[in-house]
Amino acid sequence: MTTLSELQVPRLGECRFDSPLGKYVAGRRTNEHYVDEDDRVLFDDTVELLRARQLPLDELPTFEPGGPRRRIFFEPGATRVGIVTCGGLCPGLNDVIRGLVLELHAHYAVDDVVGFRHGFAGLVPGLAPAPVALTPDTVATINEQGGTILGSSRGAQDPEVMADCLVDLGIDILFVIGGDGSMRGAAGLADVLLSRGLDVAVVGIPKTIDNDIPFIGQSFGFQTAYTTAAQAIQAARVEAQSAMNGVGLVRVMGRHSGFIACYASLSVHHADFVLVPEVPFALEGPGGFLACLHRAVIENGCAVVVVAEGAGQDFLYAEGSDPSGNPALGDIGRHLRRAITDHFAAAGTGLTLKYIDPGYTIRSVPASAHDSVYCVRLAQAAVHAGMAGRTKLVVGRRHNRFIHVPIAQAVSYRNQVAPDGDLWLSVLESTAQPAEMR
Repeated sequence: MTTLSELQVPRLGECRFDSPLGKYVAGRRTNEHYVDEDDRVLFDDTVELLRARQLPLDELPTFEPGGPRRRIFFEPGATRVGIVTCGGLCPGLNDVIRGLVLELHAHYAVDDVVGFRHGFAGLVPGLAPAPVALTPDTVATINEQGGTILGSSRGAQDPEVMADCLVDLGIDILFVIGGDGSMRGAAGLADVLLSRGLDVAVVGIPKTIDNDIPFIGQSFGFQTAYTTAAQAIQAARVEAQSAMNGVGLVRVMGRHSGFIACYASLSVHHADFVLVPEVPFALEGPGGFLACLHRAVIENGCAVVVVAEGAGQDFLYAEGSDPSGNPALGDIGRHLRRAITDHFAAAGTGLTLKYIDPGYTIRSVPASAHDSVYCVRLAQAAVHAGMAGRTKLVVGRRHNRFIHVPIAQAVSYRNQVAPDGDLWLSVLESTAQPAEMR
């Protein structure tokens, strides 16, 4: 059970400088739209959850709120900043980079910002091209394109070497934009810097297209991802309806968490079956998926199946891992395509199956307007945290409040679709698929 002590964010020291944004927050107090810097945001959000802890108010687990402070640790105009993007691509990376640079320049007079190339490799001399200068002019329109202008890479690097790089370049704050593996790397780097007694802040902006980082509600890019995936489901429905005994099969991203599959399916209301890693299912047998799909096609003339890439891995064999250290996955989409084809053939039922894998299209598109707004606000929250001397944290939003989360907590487990939660219940209601396919 999460405790108050686990949610404390490290600080580099006393905030000695007046913040240029102090005038914006002077006199403000906590209300339904704003949290004062001296207040805390509750971890739990229901009376029953709070009551179950049986703790005094000042011992309840709470987060430090995000946002500008009245006083800051780093001197405005005398701070040097680095930005790095790590891991796989995700809609909104350029929006975050742009938001960081513009916030630093406009409100903290920080004009010395460099971007490290190709992930953590850019912090190791000789592994990647030299860092590039980032100015308001160079980032002015990058939000209009997908990907990241800095490039990215997977895999860890030696934190001691990366720390040496930051020291050699005189970096005061490093913003790390990446997923759970990248955040672990950021935490290791922060530990080295703290152990050396160096006043260098490491602030994370959590990025995961699968929406699997806990404590922060939704990750940026997720809304764009499921919107793009929904277009593939719409196409699958058109194909299935236009054929005799048509089946549209769509595989979407989601190694361990089926959020894209769930949200994309709910958004178009066209899926008849949604298969996610969190909810096991059987292929064979009278109650298995194949028999259920066969009955649906016979009764309705067609069906659409949406499967997350990590679903049904117990049917497959894969070995090894990717550069990020994640276990390799078998291809559930191709496996289902063969299994469905063989099942219908064995039953003597005609079949027209269309297989759609939007894959990297989901990762590479520019952010939607919704995600663009979220990216900018996350970037602003990250800058405020960094300038205030917070380190070894990620910024996010919980209960619609921006918060600071210690990296150790943000990578402590994966956010997943709860089989007994309201999201999966909504999926069952929308698809009318059996609650169990066994």
